[in-house]
Amino acid sequence: MTKVVFLLAPGVHLLDLAGPAQVFHTAAALGAAYGLHYVGEREDVPTAQGVPLGASLAWPELTADDLVFVPGWRTGGVAAWDDRFTAATLDRLVAHHRAGGTVASVCAGAFALARAGLLDGRRATTHHELQDLLAARHRRVSVVRDVLFVTDGRVVTSAGIASGIDLALHLVAARHGPALAARAARGMVVYARRNGDEPQASAMLRHRAHVNDAVHRVQDVIDARFADPLPLAELAAAGGVSERTLTRLFDRATGLTPLRYQQVLRVERAEHLIGHGATVDAAAHAVGFTDARMLRRLRARAASPPSSSPAAPPPVPASGRGRSS
Repeated sequence: MTKVVFLLAPGVHLLDLAGPAQVFHTAAALGAAYGLHYVGEREDVPTAQGVPLGASLAWPELTADDLVFVPGWRTGGVAAWDDRFTAATLDRLVAHHRAGGTVASVCAGAFALARAGLLDGRRATTHHELQDLLAARHRRVSVVRDVLFVTDGRVVTSAGIASGIDLALHLVAARHGPALAARAARGMVVYARRNGDEPQASAMLRHRAHVNDAVHRVQDVIDARFADPLPLAELAAAGGVSERTLTRLFDRATGLTPLRYQQVLRVERAEHLIGHGATVDAAAHAVGFTDARMLRRLRARAASPPSSSPAAPPPVPASGRGRSS
């Protein structure tokens, strides 16, 4: 059981806390082993929105697999951004990181990490209204602007408010794979976004930025069984629509056919295997191709520079339409 500990400051923003908490709660409902804990320096924690919260004064015993989140807060004065927690509490954050754990912040929570010294020499971000203040107060921090979140050496900082959801989805994807993160995002009816300054690394997330439930159900099937032959009729049944309707809806939602989406997942996984020492032939068979020729063709197509005209879809034999070999 991975423990996710939320360190609550007086004046905590509800969405800074509730967004990431909901992500891990949803992931746990989908089978990931997460236990959520809420700690603070006082048992009664007022929030910025006026809803009182309760926190434990006792921290659970942490391991390197556990996460500590510091949600942001609202303060009445400029001087108060750095004094939310005592030195003893900040030492707990440092000790957890030194022991191999991950520490994350949402919005103004970056000030607590900076005061603890965890952001010294690191890239970090915070809410856009606080970036100048963070840079001025903590000159050893390399403040990154216009991104949703930044990861630097098991220290993760996010821009604030709703971006805490993106940060938490990223952590779920890193630990359990993008398919589970996509399912969690779908369950929360949010887009599975990634950091604003880097491309989305996984097709399972990259093609989930839509709200078509039938297409999401079909993607769930393909994500889980991309190495298997998947007849279009079977996928259409999973989506509860006809084959023709599925093809139309899938293209509208993702820009791909179901077969092409499956091929993208296969190639992506094959590239990972090849990067870890597998031969092209071994990787091809591992991801469901009957031989390596199709994999080589798809890799070559992916490596080719884009032309000025739209690329033609990969040829599909009439007898195998909607099905991968």
